[in-house]
Amino acid sequence: MAQTRRNISKVDPVWDQIQQEAEDAVRDEPLIGGFVHACILHHKSIENALSYRIAAKLSSNEMSMMVVREMVEEAYAEDPDLVAAARADLVAIYDRDPACHRLLQPILYFKGYQAVQAYRVGHYLYAKGKRDLAYFIQMRVSEIFGVDIHPAAKMGKGIMIDHAHSIVIGETAVVGDNVSMLHSVTLGGTGKEEEDRHPKIGNGVLIGAGAKVLGNITIGHCSRIAAGSVVLEPVPACKTVAGIPARIVGEAGCDQPSMSMNHLFGPDSE
Repeated sequence: MAQTRRNISKVDPVWDQIQQEAEDAVRDEPLIGGFVHACILHHKSIENALSYRIAAKLSSNEMSMMVVREMVEEAYAEDPDLVAAARADLVAIYDRDPACHRLLQPILYFKGYQAVQAYRVGHYLYAKGKRDLAYFIQMRVSEIFGVDIHPAAKMGKGIMIDHAHSIVIGETAVVGDNVSMLHSVTLGGTGKEEEDRHPKIGNGVLIGAGAKVLGNITIGHCSRIAAGSVVLEPVPACKTVAGIPARIVGEAGCDQPSMSMNHLFGPDSE
């Protein structure tokens, strides 16, 4: 059976590695065998595994696992970009999070990854005009993961949300590619405006734990927002901001802050 899986997945090295890691995990800890088989080894592709995982987490007495899974599988079948984004997010976490030692981990254990993949399905449904289904997913993601991303918000690929507790991303927010953020980040509004009212985060931005970015402002590419900052004004590209309210305190310190995950600023940040 394992050999058959490997033959099928030769054209998909990421999935092949995940399956091998799953087999190793079951061998090393047989007590999780049923869990790992259900989530990984019973599936023929990463999208099948993700549809199962998302459905298992979001289903409830109000909507069965079978219905949620069919909804996710339909979204993946109609929009291959959802799967491409899921892969990019997975690799981003593996590359940037020192606590992630296997590609298997985010799929099984990391609520930030799981929440973003569920959001992506909700965003797809919202764009298709299936607003109530999208709101249902938003509600369940908030209840299960403590991550509240409006389905109309736009998020790029290669997103890493580390720890992912108390994340809030508003309706008109835009998050670029290869963005990293830690727990308790808010991309919110400043009042009761009903139009375009949320931040626009550029590519490669690093947002520290507890940072609040408020209003329809632009955070330039490859900038850094220090932990605990409250950002109320636009931030130029490749700068570091810190404080309440946030002010520019220096350069970003490197070409890709979201990749280096360096939260220091000053002489030691280079």
